[in-house]
Amino acid sequence: MELPEEDLAAITLLLSSERLGTFCSLAGSARSAVALHQQTLQVAGTLMSVTAVVEIALRNTICDRLASHFETDGWLRKPPRPFVWREQEKTRIGEAVASAQRATYAKMDAAQRRALDERMFRNGVPPHFSYEQHVKARQRAIAVPNGQVIAQLTLFFWKRLFSAEYEQSLWRPALKRVFPDKALRRADVAVQLERIYQTRNRIAHHEPVYGHRLRDAMAAIDFVISKLGSARPGEMTPLGQLLKGERRLLSEQATALQMRLDALSARNFG
Repeated sequence: MELPEEDLAAITLLLSSERLGTFCSLAGSARSAVALHQQTLQVAGTLMSVTAVVEIALRNTICDRLASHFETDGWLRKPPRPFVWREQEKTRIGEAVASAQRATYAKMDAAQRRALDERMFRNGVPPHFSYEQHVKARQRAIAVPNGQVIAQLTLFFWKRLFSAEYEQSLWRPALKRVFPDKALRRADVAVQLERIYQTRNRIAHHEPVYGHRLRDAMAAIDFVISKLGSARPGEMTPLGQLLKGERRLLSEQATALQMRLDALSARNFG
């Protein structure tokens, strides 16, 4: 990276010495550390792009399967008995509903908000309501469709459905068909989704992903790409076709990053 010394010093301050500390220990100098930092971000960007598509495909496949299993489109908020959500999932669904309501409210104009008041408060808005109470009451009155709620749920929610707590109630009767390969156990899927989730969180917080973390994440992504909706190992799935180019780019970037790390290690410790 061709940077004058004064610019390099300024960039080091911008990124912080704490953040660059790990890279300096790997690269041996501030200049090489900044270059390595930027390379890991490029890999993370491609990894996040691939992960996003995997998450969308996984979410939609799960939703289709559960709608069929429960025989109702309202399975998320009002699943038929005897199935009940665990408290953790109930909380997440409630948060997703509230988030969808806030998003819808933010797009409403003044006339639409007044219409909410007319429907909710026949005798006018209670005088003791603060502005915040008024807004929250309006938001709670908004009916949001399941699709908007589902879009607010994170990967944490979807990977939780493959936990041991749902082995009998979801995996065996329904979610096994999301990964129909007969050789797969629920725990196999859970491990791979957890790896994707942990890596996704690191990237979202701008933490570097390299070495075994990157290899594990790529293997987990390949697991989902090759097995989502497929009963035949090795078959090129539709998701695999969709992500073929991005997956190739990720592999090239990951290989280049590992080669750089290996070269730095050999130079520093050889």
